[in-house]
Amino acid sequence: MRKIALSSRLSAVSRSVAVGSLVLFAASVSFYASAEAGLHSTFDKLLGKYVTPISNGASTQVNYDGFKKERNTLNEYLARLSKVEQSTFDSWDKDKQLAFLINAYNAYTIELILTEYPDIDSIRDLGSFFSSPWKKEIAPLLGETRTLDEIEHELIRGTNQATKTYNEPRIHFAVNCASIGCPALREEAYTGDKLDSQLEAQTKRFLADTSRNKMSDNTLYLSKIFDWYSEDFEGKNGEWRDTSTLNEFILLYEDAMQLTETQVSALKNDTADIEYLNYDWALNAAQ
Repeated sequence: MRKIALSSRLSAVSRSVAVGSLVLFAASVSFYASAEAGLHSTFDKLLGKYVTPISNGASTQVNYDGFKKERNTLNEYLARLSKVEQSTFDSWDKDKQLAFLINAYNAYTIELILTEYPDIDSIRDLGSFFSSPWKKEIAPLLGETRTLDEIEHELIRGTNQATKTYNEPRIHFAVNCASIGCPALREEAYTGDKLDSQLEAQTKRFLADTSRNKMSDNTLYLSKIFDWYSEDFEGKNGEWRDTSTLNEFILLYEDAMQLTETQVSALKNDTADIEYLNYDWALNAAQ
C-alpha cells in the first residue's frame, strides 16, 4: 500500500512539473512575441498614421510631411533597432529576423527621404552620377554602419555567401524604395508571428494591381522587379513552394491576377510572352 501511495504521489508530482513546464513555455512564447511587438510598436504607429491606401487598396501613398513632424520619434525607433546586438539577432527564428530587417530597410528609407524632403521628386535625387542613394552608409545595424543595398541584398536576399539567405521571394513586395513603381509600403510594421500572412497579402496586393502587373491575351506584362530579381523567382537559391520558374510563381497567384483558363494554360506550357513595364521612380508622396 505504501508503495502504491508513493507511486501515486510521484505521478502527481510529475504531472505538476509537466504542467508547470508547459505554462512556463507558453509564458515564454507570449513574452517574446510581446517583446517583438514592443520593439516595432513605434514604427507600427507611425505607419498607421502616415501611410494611406490608394487605388482601392492596390497601393499606398506616404505622408512625408507627417513623418517629418515626428522625425524624432522615427529616429528613436531607429536608435532602438541599432541597439539590437548580433548575438540577440542570431537567437531569433528566421521570421523574426526577416521582419526586423524589412522594418529596418523601410524605416531607414523614410529617414533618408526626410533628409531632403520636400525638395526632392524622387529618391534618386539623393544620389549623383558617381553615387547611389542606396550606397550611402546611413544605417547603424547589427554592429556595422550599413547601406540600404547591404540590408536588402546581403542581409535579406543573402547574395553575399557569408550571410544567411532566407530564400523568400515575397520580400520584394515588402521592402519599399519610396517610389510609385515600388510595391506598397505596408500600413503596419512586420512582426515574426504575422510575417507569412503579411508577405502573402503584400504579394497578392501587388500582383492584383493592373497598373504594375497584368496579362492581356497571351502576353504577361510585369513590373521590372521580376526582371531585376529574376533569380529570386527561379529557384536558383533553393525551391520555394515547389516553384522553380517565374511562370510557376505567377501561377500561385492566378486568382489575384484574374487569369483566364487559356492564360493559365499558356503559362503552364511556357508559351506566353513576357514584357516588363517601365518603372516609375517618382516619390510615393501623398498628393
